Amino acid sequence: MPYKNQITSRTKPQIAIEFTSETPVYKQIVMAIKSLVDAGAYKNKDFVPSMNQLANDLQISKETVKKAYSILRDKKIIDSTQGKGFYVTNDRIKKTTILLLFDKLSTYKQVLYHSLEAKIGALSEITIRLHNQDHVLFEQFIEENLDKFDYYIVTPHFPLLPEIQKRVVNTLKKIPNRKLILLDRYIGELSGNFGSVYQDFENDIYSGLLQGIDTLKKFKRLNVVSMPGSLYATLIEEGIKRFCTENKIKYLTHKVMSINKIHKHEVFLILNSQLDLELIELIRFAKLKGYKIGEDIGIISYNESPINEIILDGLTVVSTNFNQMGELVADMIMKGSFRKIRCDFTLIRRNTF
Repeated sequence: MPYKNQITSRTKPQIAIEFTSETPVYKQIVMAIKSLVDAGAYKNKDFVPSMNQLANDLQISKETVKKAYSILRDKKIIDSTQGKGFYVTNDRIKKTTILLLFDKLSTYKQVLYHSLEAKIGALSEITIRLHNQDHVLFEQFIEENLDKFDYYIVTPHFPLLPEIQKRVVNTLKKIPNRKLILLDRYIGELSGNFGSVYQDFENDIYSGLLQGIDTLKKFKRLNVVSMPGSLYATLIEEGIKRFCTENKIKYLTHKVMSINKIHKHEVFLILNSQLDLELIELIRFAKLKGYKIGEDIGIISYNESPINEIILDGLTVVSTNFNQMGELVADMIMKGSFRKIRCDFTLIRRNTF
């Protein structure tokens, strides 16, 4: 049985260390006092042993105790008064607990998370779960975690079938409005003063293409590459159709890519995501035909990612602002003021268009 040194005074809680432990002694002291405070053994304003007393009782150096007390003071677990010593303080900042329910991980979600974490991270504890667009798994996550977090941030991306959407709304209603923030999609069927920072897929693509209308009109046709896999392809395609009809721009939607669909002086809008099969095939076919991307044909991809600055010396994208999305959510939580905000959507021009 390992030898332990500990304070055994009847009037004070025990602070114990193990010399055989691989954990440094000063860290053991930090953990021991924090545990005693959390357990209520040391209450607010109670004095902990002086550095000399603890060093003597545990038969360790005063410098070791000094290092531990310095960490405890930085953590606002204890404080000191000249001439009286160290005492427990209740000035510790309670961290805000957040359950972040993403549908799946992607480069966009990573950008969003990092912007959220950078602004609020020191003040919060963020737990991430992935529901993978499975409404049953989503229901399970909510049921298991009700009343366990201060805030619930949800990307409500699920199949648009009415019966599934109804179940998702009913599940979201279980979360108090003051704790709920919907991210990346707004659900009109859900009422209340919850927060939301969202894309408006149909109107966003319209406004994004409008920002490049002068360049688009220099091309003979807009080719929309829309493969299966996107939940919101039908909404985005409707926005493209309205834009092209109103602005007299020829367009064609492709569900399969092939080399005979690529022609000079046409522009291609890839709806799924960058670095997927459709974009790779388009680039390969263009090179086989000797076309120079950015001159002979144009390419626009949907959704921004840091790697787009490198692809083809700069891949043009239409995208919501995922950095802004994370920052706006952090602002809502930090200020305690919920709003419903449509995020910026822009055309980011680079070499390919």
